[in-house]
Amino acid sequence: MITIEKKATIDDYIKQCKTESDEPLCAYFYNLDLLEEHAKTIKQSLPVFCRLYYAVKANPEKEILKTLEPIVDGFDVASQGEMEKIKSISNKPMLFGGPGKKKKELEAAMDSNVELVNVESFHDLYRMEELAKLQQIKLPVLIRVNLSENVSESHIRMSGVPSQFGVDERDIPQLITEALQSDHVEIRGFHFHAMSNNLDAEAHLHFVESCIQKSLRWKEEYQLNTPIIDIGGGIGINYWDPASPFDWAHFTDGMHRLNEAYSKEDLTLFLEIGRYMAAECGTYVSEVLDVKKNHGKNYAVLRGGSHHLRLPAAWKISHPFQVYSIDEWNEPFSRPGIEGENVTIAGELCTPNDVLVRDEFVESVRARDVILFHYAGAYGWTISHHDFLSHPHPQQVFVKNGEYM
Repeated sequence: MITIEKKATIDDYIKQCKTESDEPLCAYFYNLDLLEEHAKTIKQSLPVFCRLYYAVKANPEKEILKTLEPIVDGFDVASQGEMEKIKSISNKPMLFGGPGKKKKELEAAMDSNVELVNVESFHDLYRMEELAKLQQIKLPVLIRVNLSENVSESHIRMSGVPSQFGVDERDIPQLITEALQSDHVEIRGFHFHAMSNNLDAEAHLHFVESCIQKSLRWKEEYQLNTPIIDIGGGIGINYWDPASPFDWAHFTDGMHRLNEAYSKEDLTLFLEIGRYMAAECGTYVSEVLDVKKNHGKNYAVLRGGSHHLRLPAAWKISHPFQVYSIDEWNEPFSRPGIEGENVTIAGELCTPNDVLVRDEFVESVRARDVILFHYAGAYGWTISHHDFLSHPHPQQVFVKNGEYM
């Protein structure tokens, strides 16, 4: 991962907030310079047969999208709402997929700058064919494959296991046959997004080559045009050990070798990168309200929690964090805190599931200190249950060229 010094800007923000207000601090802080440089490195390191799409679901904030727009080749969208967000900032192509598509969304895709639509079932195919027939168009599609064999180990798998995603690989021949009989659907290739948060670069390369081989086999068997091969995203962030990230250099070296090995096939590979693109640029900032001990365990309670940053509670992990010390204490009573002990960091919600850090060692943490949760730029705010208990929302702070936007 790319590292750009970002502490100073967060430091300035925290100091400014503590000077201007007595309200407990709670915010999402995004370093857009970090995002831009990381995205450029991803793009520049890929071989020529790759096209880079940003998975909007990872973080659809407008400033994130505007920062990535000049760099990526297009956007992966999963709803009409995401289509509209992209249309407001870009004319670049979109890929539209998802296991449940409403008629209105399919019509919007046909009317928008959507390059390809994923077919996820036979029913999906029939609906697309009928709508395309009514509009007298030939709709370009990718067939989403749910692989028969297990894919590489990752935190979440959508393929190689029973799931709501894609068409069972054993049914692909029948679906291809039916699609080829249509005057209004055009098979442009195959979509294989199979996993989420994979950390094994070598296993990911094996997965990519398997997708290439399957696509070429179907091409020959059914006399298809050279297929687009969408390998999805799934490249992960090591929340458990950030010092041992996904080996992007090893992955891209392998991708260059695959480009050479299959150069005669004139392939195009699509990558839909979301988490790996956006996670590092965001930090969730939350002030400690209380430090206490219950049944021999230490707890720090935040102004914030899983209603702002759901991922660590959903995955039951300790999110990477840092204690930012605030030395000032003006209350007439003693300041609660601990030194050199383990602590569980919990949120302000009325549920024991509201936990962001689980029994981790800290040098010190006190009420009024601030916790910085790193790698919060993807699957953070927008996947969280914002209005549970009706607490105020966190601020959304964007910094570019050292200035607040």
